[in-house]
Formats: sequence, C-alpha cells, structure tokens
Amino acid sequence: MKVLYDHQIFSSQVYGGISRYFYELMSRFNLDAGVDFELALRYSNNSYLTGADFVAAAPFSPGRRFFGRTTLLNALNSLVSRRSIRSGKFDLLHPTYYNPYYLPLVGNLPTVVTVYDMTHELYPGLFSASDRTIAWKRAVLGSAAGIIAISENTKKDLLRFYPIAEKRITVVHLASSLHGSLQDSVASDLPASYLLFVGQRSGYKNFSFFIKGVAPLLRDNPHLNVVCAGGGVLTPQEMAMIASLGIAGRVRQYAAGDNLLWELYQRAVAFVFPSLYEGFGIPVLEAFSAGCPVLLSNRSSLPEIAGDAAWYFNPEDEKSLVKVISRVLADVAERENLIARGYERGGGFSWGKVALETKAVYETVL
Repeated sequence: MKVLYDHQIFSSQVYGGISRYFYELMSRFNLDAGVDFELALRYSNNSYLTGADFVAAAPFSPGRRFFGRTTLLNALNSLVSRRSIRSGKFDLLHPTYYNPYYLPLVGNLPTVVTVYDMTHELYPGLFSASDRTIAWKRAVLGSAAGIIAISENTKKDLLRFYPIAEKRITVVHLASSLHGSLQDSVASDLPASYLLFVGQRSGYKNFSFFIKGVAPLLRDNPHLNVVCAGGGVLTPQEMAMIASLGIAGRVRQYAAGDNLLWELYQRAVAFVFPSLYEGFGIPVLEAFSAGCPVLLSNRSSLPEIAGDAAWYFNPEDEKSLVKVISRVLADVAERENLIARGYERGGGFSWGKVALETKAVYETVL
C-alpha cells in the first residue's frame, strides 16, 4: 500500500497539533513494511521534520529549511505535491489539510480526509469573511472515500453540519507526544504554586472567564499564581484585565517547547482547561502523562477523552470553576487519586494505536 501525504500543513506550521499528527503517523508507518508513503514537499520549516528518519531517507530531501515568505514556500511545495498527485504512483491520498486543489488531479484514486474540529462551523464570527475553510471542507468531504474524525464529539458535529453518511466516518482518537523528566530543570523562575493554562487564549478558549474566575482565589492566596504556556505573550488588553482584577504580577506567560512544557505540567498544582470547544484536547493527555491533576470544561470532546480521570466545571459559571480549583488545593489525597487516574486513562492512548487504526481505514477504502 502506497500512501501520498501532501504539503499543506507542513508548508504552514512550524509546530502544531495537525503537523504533529501527520509526523507521528509517518514515523510509525516508516517502521511498517505494509505501508509505503511519500511526503510530497521540498521545503519546510516544521520543527517535527528536523532529523526525522523518514525525511533523511527520502530521495528528494523533503523538509529542507526555507528562508523566504510563507506564500512562496507554499507555492513551491504545491508544485511538488501537484506533480506527485498527477503521477498517480500511489494507492491513496491523505491530504494534510482541507484545500481542495487536488480534486481535479487525483482522478479515480481514493482520498482519506481527517476532520480535526468544527470550530469554523460553530464559531464563524471568530474568522474573517474571506476564510474559505468551510467551503474547502465541504468540497473535500464530499469526494472522500473515507473520513477520520478525531473524537466521537467531532463526528457528531460533522454529521450535524454536513450531509455525510455515518458509515463513511471512522473515529480515531489521537495521542500525546510529550515526555521527559525533571532531572534537568529548564526553568529557574517558576512560581512555587500555580495553575497552568496551555495554548491559545482568545475566543472560545475562554481565558477571560478563567482569569476572572480565579482572581478571588489568587487575591486570597498570595502564594498562588497562574502560568500560561504558549499562546503568545500576554496582550496589553489581557494585562489591563489582570491589573483591574488586582492580580498584576501573578500571571506569567512562557513560550514553552516540549521540555519546558513537561516541567510546567509536572510542577503545576493543576492544569485547567476552560475551553468552550475542543475537537480532541491533546493537552489533557499531556497533563495525564506528566502527573498533573486535570480540571476540565464539561463541554464538547473533553469528557469523552478524560472520562473519570478529571474533575469538571461549567465553563460559563465562575462558581463552578472556583469549586473544583478549591477542591484540588485543599485535598492532597484527592489530588493524588486524580493523578493516578490520569496515568491510567492516558495509557489507553498511543500513536501506535493511532497508526494501526488509520491503516485499517486505508485498507477499508482500497
């Protein structure tokens, strides 16, 4: 079986969940004699491709760095992907994002499309009027021989918005790539006690709700802080909000690579995820693997992924948020029990399992 992966996500992401997903798939398939694959690109600044075995062994050295505009990078890689698709020297195409450029080129060869979330459909106001993701998604889903949804909740939302036969959709849960140890600390200035917020903070990620909810706890507990991992530096608007709540200097942001992120999870009092919507929620599994107690919004896919290994709150009710945080602060035994359940729950997710289940989807459509 020969699978072709196109350039799309590796032309646009330096790092991120979708490029990590395809990198992990290819890393597993590189060890599977039953799957041959090609990554159809010439240049990429994606961090996961650096040093990857399947890149080093490829005949055209995909993944060499590009020092120029992203639009030019995308255009050059698009030529490579188009050439590979036109060649027809593959059994199946698995595009890495939703741009339907390949539809006139692929002929009768089957395609498999992965749907990561339904954010554009559920929160259209967060995106510009020129955003074409929904139109692209409609085009590629209509022609796909197989569709992978990364959670049952994503599948449910997909069926809600698109006229797709349910039998065409297979749910394949994702996994976490985060691992490490605290033998070599990479952060010397972390506060002794903090709640951890990971990722983007705008819109449905619900950061403002979170900060307003925890502000009274921070004011009452002078040793408690909030640490934000990733998501860019705190904006002037966020800084003004934090100051107005009387907690200036108690919220820090770190640009966290994997080593620092692991440390942030391990040292946190708890990881708090107040998002109104997640297609899957990889940070949940990251926290599980690092032994960090997990406090989650009770929305979308999060209860599906975490099960009974997390405590839940209403992401629109500050009292609900404060209740679960106060519980994890007050009861050490309960906290340790939550950590143990997280280790157990997280053990059920692996990239090896993702690869096996994805391979089964490929075999079904061929």
